[in-house]
Amino acid sequence: MKTLKFTPQLTQLIKEGLKTTTFRLFDDKDLSVGDNFIMATRDGDKVTEFGKAQILEISIKTLGTLKPEDFVGHEPVTDDIVEHYKVYYGDKVSMDTQVKVIRYKILEIYH
Repeated sequence: MKTLKFTPQLTQLIKEGLKTTTFRLFDDKDLSVGDNFIMATRDGDKVTEFGKAQILEISIKTLGTLKPEDFVGHEPVTDDIVEHYKVYYGDKVSMDTQVKVIRYKILEIYH
């Protein structure tokens, strides 16, 4: 099963039901509608699984063509979006970088 990793802050938003959308750049997992995946928290080098979810919908855009409705269920990105994603993906990120907007439903949260 595929695993998607989230920061501790995003994990908390998911557990509270506030985050149901994730953006993935350079998708190396070939994520598809209907895929079930493991949700894990990445805190430095430590990765801890915290639940399972299923992909409901995927749309493919570029960072430069994201619209407000793409952010429904996603945490706000208050700084420059390119700089924001360079933190995760490095200097290869630009406004032309392809992004998968992934909407998912939580199947299980581990307690």
